[in-house]
Amino acid sequence: MLYQVYPQSFADADGDGIGDLDGLAGSLDHLSWLGVDAVWINPCFVSPMRDAGYDVADFDHVDPRYGGDAALDRLIAEADRRGIAVLLDLVAGHTSDQHPWFQAAIADDTDHRYVFSDRAAEGFEPVPGPRGGFYKPNFFAFQPALDFGYARRRR
Repeated sequence: MLYQVYPQSFADADGDGIGDLDGLAGSLDHLSWLGVDAVWINPCFVSPMRDAGYDVADFDHVDPRYGGDAALDRLIAEADRRGIAVLLDLVAGHTSDQHPWFQAAIADDTDHRYVFSDRAAEGFEPVPGPRGGFYKPNFFAFQPALDFGYARRRR
């Protein structure tokens, strides 16, 4: 059975009022008793938290509010001891506007990691950097869309 967890509201191990990965680790016996064999964790990477963690600023590290990278290591080890898989939710369509990729792209017109346009179009936002032009956000203006080719013209 797959069990989805939004970490900040699940279990708070350190008493700061925000759920964390150690809190989840402390609940694994109960989840195992329920028959859970996989836990899907909503985005837990470093984020400015303007969209509940879906505005990822660093895909390489767990947000300190959830206990950081070490807490994820502990959770995975404890889950593995109980035969529970840990799945991390990957936000693959956009990043935070605070992500280093976007900060680099808005300063370099040869950087095509995001969907950019030289002219205004519906749903595009002005680029806040020296590059000029406009970028396409996903959902909110602070979530620039990564360019996987869907905005390119087909030849």
